[in-house]
Amino acid sequence: MDAQVLKIWLKLLRPHQYIKNTFVLIGILFSHHWDMLSIVQAAWAFCAFSATASAVYVLNDIVDRNADRAHPTKCTRPLASGAVSVQAAFKCLFGLLGFAFLPSMLAGQGWLVLILLIYLVMNIIYSFSWKHVVLVDVFVISAGFMLRILAGTVGLGIEPSEWLLLCSMMLTLFLGFSKRTSELLQSEAAGHFQQQTRKVLNEYSPVLLAQLTSITAACTIISYGLYTVASTTVQIHGTNRLIYTLPFVIYGIFRYLYLTQRHAKGTDTARDLLSDRHLLVTAVMWVACTFGILV
Repeated sequence: MDAQVLKIWLKLLRPHQYIKNTFVLIGILFSHHWDMLSIVQAAWAFCAFSATASAVYVLNDIVDRNADRAHPTKCTRPLASGAVSVQAAFKCLFGLLGFAFLPSMLAGQGWLVLILLIYLVMNIIYSFSWKHVVLVDVFVISAGFMLRILAGTVGLGIEPSEWLLLCSMMLTLFLGFSKRTSELLQSEAAGHFQQQTRKVLNEYSPVLLAQLTSITAACTIISYGLYTVASTTVQIHGTNRLIYTLPFVIYGIFRYLYLTQRHAKGTDTARDLLSDRHLLVTAVMWVACTFGILV
């Protein structure tokens, strides 16, 4: 496989999006299940979700290929441009699903298989229906992240923290509404073209999205702050110093709001994180500070 062909397939599979699957690792990080078996199981869950996520991206591109051909930027996607055939894309899709599900079933990880199935079915329905329903579209995106957390907790036999689930839900809702805000700003700049290709944008308004992002941003900060000082958290970790990681969370959210409102970023969270130096440094410092406190 030459470099050009590899580049086309990587564009179809979107491996840079795998950074979202680090939500799978939150469970073992904040539950002190740091034994080798738990780490290996979490690593497999990460790989399984990455393969399933790529399968979903391939499915979305198959479904949207005709609409993408009329889009000024999405027309360069492999399926829309004809660089990859629909038949080859389907073969790739089933191969990815086999890689994700078969080892999980053979290893007897029933909960992980069930969570992956729910994630897959939910995204299939999203591709054909839910992405056109206002508010539901963002809640489905959030649910996908919640399933990742459950895969790294319930899927591995670890009891999830209610506070952590609440905080993650609010964070992912914030990211989802920020994505819609950025798409709406871009569509207005392009003369409402994108509102024709993503019709759900017609149901949103700048004022509504500003309210939704403000509410979810505030709830994220508050719920994370309360989690760090909760009695159960202090008991599990033997320290109340996790509160010192809160400034990184606050700055990261404020920075993301700035990028969304002033630079129309937010349509691709993973790419924004990797491309914006402020966000990347903040994320690295949060991880380093969290490890320093917990280890």
